[in-house]
Amino acid sequence: MLIDVQFIKSKQEINELIEALGMSQNGLRDQLLFKLDVSTGLRCGDLIALKVEQVKGESNFNLMADIADYIETLPTDAVYLFPSRKGDGHITTTQAYRIIASAGDMIGNHSIGTHTMRKTLGYTYYQATKDIATLMEIFNHSSQKTTLRYMGITKEAIENSIKSVSFF
Repeated sequence: MLIDVQFIKSKQEINELIEALGMSQNGLRDQLLFKLDVSTGLRCGDLIALKVEQVKGESNFNLMADIADYIETLPTDAVYLFPSRKGDGHITTTQAYRIIASAGDMIGNHSIGTHTMRKTLGYTYYQATKDIATLMEIFNHSSQKTTLRYMGITKEAIENSIKSVSFF
């Protein structure tokens, strides 16, 4: 079954999802997975492959306290920020999807997956700034059309937006 993964529009739903993520056995990890991705817009594969040394002491992230608290829970020799319990690697994109989708199910939203995090960043950033050029850079997209489509901003939505503006 193919799921049409969507962004999250409200801060309340974001907070509900973060709370649901915290209820798992690996709650701190799962919450950081979501928070870090929704804050950076990294592709899931890039996010799960982050190494501890890449984020330790990094000032570019808004989540330094969360990252530091989480790193304290990892074994001192941990290489990956999101290590797998099976072997020396990191969790898989499939596992990340299961984590996020399960939390979505807990809050009654069945259209949440790993792309939800990037899409939520895009939607929220675009609503706040209308800066499509920067979003293209963040997402590494080659066209505005791709970025708008990725965020679910369709031609119909743009036309309705234009209709809602009164010039006279």
